[in-house]
Amino acid sequence: MSRFLIIGLFFSSAVTLYAQAQQPNTAKLKADAQKVVSIIREDKAKTQAYCQINSLGGEIDQAAQARDEQKVDVLTKRINDLEKQLGPEYLDALDNADQNSKDFQDILSMFDKLGESCPH
Repeated sequence: MSRFLIIGLFFSSAVTLYAQAQQPNTAKLKADAQKVVSIIREDKAKTQAYCQINSLGGEIDQAAQARDEQKVDVLTKRINDLEKQLGPEYLDALDNADQNSKDFQDILSMFDKLGESCPH
């Protein structure tokens, strides 16, 4: 799944919170993100949901390139449903992170490593 799509999905529900957030403790953000990755990795159903999200992200990229907005909407809804299976911690992991920081990139790399364990 494209990194920009992942970022968009994470932040689609957090725009208001992000605007109001104080500068977070980056060590805590990284620890929280690592905890979320561990929770997903240790739960087979959550791992499967995460891998499905990655797969659907690729399909969304293709549908967007084909300008098939209806398919993008359907796939986005499926991703949102799968994100609910992962628990609130999944979306909260990046809510307060500064998208332009190295710390944010470090957090994304934790999720990238989780995605590498998905069957392709």
